[in-house]
Amino acid sequence: MAGLTDLQVRKAQPAEKPFRMADEKGLFLFVTPAGAKLWRLRYRRDGKEQTLSLGAYPDMTLAEARTAADQARGVLKAGKDPALVKKIDKLVQQRQNGETFEPIAREWHDLQNSKWAPIHASDVLTSLESDVFPAIGSLPIRDIDETIVLATLRVVEKRGAVETARRLRQRISAVFCFAIATGRANRDPAAVVKGALAPLVPGRQPAVVSLDEARLMLRRVEDTPSHPVTKLAVRLLALTVPRPGTLAKTPWAEFDEIDDADPVWVIPAERMKLKQRHKGNEAFDHVIPLSRQALEVIDALRALTGSGPYVFPNARHAHRPMSENAMGYLLNRAGYFQRHVPHGFRATFSSVMNERFPADRYIIDAMLAHVPKDKVEAAYNRAQHLKRRRELAQEWADLILKDAPSAAELLGGPRKILSMETFRRKRRSVA
Repeated sequence: MAGLTDLQVRKAQPAEKPFRMADEKGLFLFVTPAGAKLWRLRYRRDGKEQTLSLGAYPDMTLAEARTAADQARGVLKAGKDPALVKKIDKLVQQRQNGETFEPIAREWHDLQNSKWAPIHASDVLTSLESDVFPAIGSLPIRDIDETIVLATLRVVEKRGAVETARRLRQRISAVFCFAIATGRANRDPAAVVKGALAPLVPGRQPAVVSLDEARLMLRRVEDTPSHPVTKLAVRLLALTVPRPGTLAKTPWAEFDEIDDADPVWVIPAERMKLKQRHKGNEAFDHVIPLSRQALEVIDALRALTGSGPYVFPNARHAHRPMSENAMGYLLNRAGYFQRHVPHGFRATFSSVMNERFPADRYIIDAMLAHVPKDKVEAAYNRAQHLKRRRELAQEWADLILKDAPSAAELLGGPRKILSMETFRRKRRSVA
């Protein structure tokens, strides 16, 4: 019997009852009363006749239907049931489509946790949550190609965070390598886009280094509409000059321990930028003497965030710390895009104070938690010299905040400030 022609298939019209139009070797076109035209294949397995659905016309042409039927007969010849193979293939495809980037990335991150310092692990996850998951987290990982990865990284580059974009590319690439190793991806598109990223110009991060410019910058930043907690974060960053990521993740527990008579902020070694072997070693805790103005900022923050775990909580998730990017965005809106970044306050402090107090170079380095390579200098640097560090911290606060409003005024007027002991009692009662 001759097979069907394209013309016959195209002109086939529905009837009151469904009917078949035979082609060859068990292939036929099934026409429904609603007008659907479905390709099906009859075959025998274990003495029983069975039917396999191949596809619908015109999405599947006559030639394509014959090819699909030949493939099914090949599966049958190999001793397998083509209907079962098709069902398994469909389930595999559904599984692959459900394997999206974010859960795989989180699985990869969990696997790395044991060999990473806590602060680094937190930084990696925060960067993915901020800049990657919103863009590609819900996409099937097999559908993500070079253009999608590059577009995601371009958004980060355009805000001036070229180094961040490069770190993100490495992390995305690591996720793809993990997915390949676990059978959920076939290639790493993030590796391909490496050469297409904006070049990283070596050198220091942009920073305002003159005192007058620094004062003006702080005034402009604090006059820019923003969340009050972010404004206070920038001020405290300028006063105490830790690394921005360290400040952003500060738990209230560290400020609970401040002694009213001798106020210092002790940042545990595990939260500092140190080699892994030094993490957890109290000898490497960083001690920051707090100026009067820094204490005022902390007092103002208590009224805003004191009931939560973090001094600077995430605006959307109070149980998480804010991203250090929040401070960078505020600086950008104030007009300092590519002129000053949050990390730049450390350069500002170092430049101004070294110029005014050249004899205190080692102590100024110690206030920045710099560890010199020279062993003699390193021994000197590890010494606390807290009396002089306190004097320099107060001198710096008086200089940088000359004629600036108090922290309470910065928030819009006088506020009731709790004493440290009252604050501790309130936190204990909440707990």
